[in-house]
Amino acid sequence: MKIALAQLNPTIGDIKNNCNKIVEYINDAKKQYVDLIVFPELSIIGYPPKDLLYNPDFLDLADECLKNIILPEVHEIGVIIGTVTRDEMKDYILHNSALLLNNGEIIGKSDKTLLPNYDVFDENRYFKPAQEIKCFDFKGMRLAINICEDIWNDKDFWERPKYDTDVLEEQYKLNPDIFINISASPYNAGKHELRVKMVKEISKKYHLPLIYVNQIGGNDELIFDGSSFVINSDGEKVMQLKSFEEDLSIFDTDNLNKKSPLPEIKEDISWIHDALILGIKDYFKKTGFKKAVIGLSGGIDSAVTCALASKALGRENILGVSMPSRYTSCESRDDAYTLAQNLHIKFRILPIENVFQSYISVFNEDKTPKGDLAEENIQARIRGNYLMFISNREGYMVLTTGNKSEIAVGYCTLYGDMSGGLAVISDVPKTMVYELARYINRNGEIIPLSTIRKPPSAELKPNQRDIDSLPPYEVLDAILKAYIEEEKSLRQIVSEGFDENLVKEIIRKVNNAEYKRRQAAPGLKVTTKAFGVGRRMPIAHRFKL
Repeated sequence: MKIALAQLNPTIGDIKNNCNKIVEYINDAKKQYVDLIVFPELSIIGYPPKDLLYNPDFLDLADECLKNIILPEVHEIGVIIGTVTRDEMKDYILHNSALLLNNGEIIGKSDKTLLPNYDVFDENRYFKPAQEIKCFDFKGMRLAINICEDIWNDKDFWERPKYDTDVLEEQYKLNPDIFINISASPYNAGKHELRVKMVKEISKKYHLPLIYVNQIGGNDELIFDGSSFVINSDGEKVMQLKSFEEDLSIFDTDNLNKKSPLPEIKEDISWIHDALILGIKDYFKKTGFKKAVIGLSGGIDSAVTCALASKALGRENILGVSMPSRYTSCESRDDAYTLAQNLHIKFRILPIENVFQSYISVFNEDKTPKGDLAEENIQARIRGNYLMFISNREGYMVLTTGNKSEIAVGYCTLYGDMSGGLAVISDVPKTMVYELARYINRNGEIIPLSTIRKPPSAELKPNQRDIDSLPPYEVLDAILKAYIEEEKSLRQIVSEGFDENLVKEIIRKVNNAEYKRRQAAPGLKVTTKAFGVGRRMPIAHRFKL
């Protein structure tokens, strides 16, 4: 059987256009005499639809577009497509379903059994699990169709399976010829390698091939990498689709074990780079914005953010704004200008000195600076207001430039550098920001080398350096990763060689900054645990170490 993997980028709620795109893929596959084309999870409505699923008009439109746009095109080809379905007896009960279509009809339906309810997932809120685990006969093959999480519970692969039901084990009892998994699996660093490793073990265990078709695209905080693939019954990867791009690839099941295995893909910093670019591009496209404005401090964070945005949106749609104060070094001013020149973006210089001095005059009786935190923060807030003024008047979206390390410990200013519509690198630790900068410069200097080499500083008071109040970022990031991403205890982190008092202080800073993060712009997730929807902490609590 000739099977096509259709890796596409749906827009949540843009159901009619999603269906039209699906039809384009179907017709393309027909021209290549494909027997079956497979689309990702919830392709018709987009993933994750969240509380749109409570809207009956949304559900009605999904049904109508399936019936009136897709089904009339399903002739001389089979289609596996993901969508939401309503229970036949109780239409308020929803299922995350894979439909098997043929000859203009729905000939099979397989509902998702395992509904993740951890990290960024909240599927138990919306869906009910499958009542029956099935396989389907199609053109002489028996298909075991499952959905995303259904394959993430192999008791022989995971030390602690999350669910009692092993979907693949149950499907295997029904004598399938092939597993087909449709997914909307968000990206984080290392995710693709983990998926491939897991699926290889599954295929070897059951001695069955497995097709894995994943969504691509950015939807709010989540980025989907695609990276769909096929593993043969010997556990060898024999097809690999593109990462962070739409793609269509075709294979013949008769040749699965005759093809040479593909080399393994090693994820490096380029994956983070490409993920962030896709996240920016889709966030703008799907919200209707076209232009971004970024405050350029001359530092590494704003430089990386600006370079990524320029790549994602086009240099003609980027405005960089330098807003120097009395504490801004000449080197930082020069670096901001050089970056803008290297990127060929629009650039403005708007000094904040006069406005800053006005605050000093109002709040200090002697009209001279005190150098306290309030004066540091007001500089950030003046800059934030400048950028929001430009945003309102000229139609730019403000991109915030804070990295994960700073946001974790509260080194960010509400209504200042946190002002904006998208926090591009809020899930990128400071040490990774430097990796990104070096990668951006891989073919020549874009980010000035002086920006990369100089000690990090907010430049909000004389001779300020980050290391004055924080440990070196290599140490800080290691502690933050252990505490936030790996969810380790104080004792476990200290056992890795860190000073106990330092670890306690970092944890205290993280916990105390929750109220700031709750008011932050949405950020693009690229690690295993990002601030936001995947980490739900109370603001008002008294748990102390």
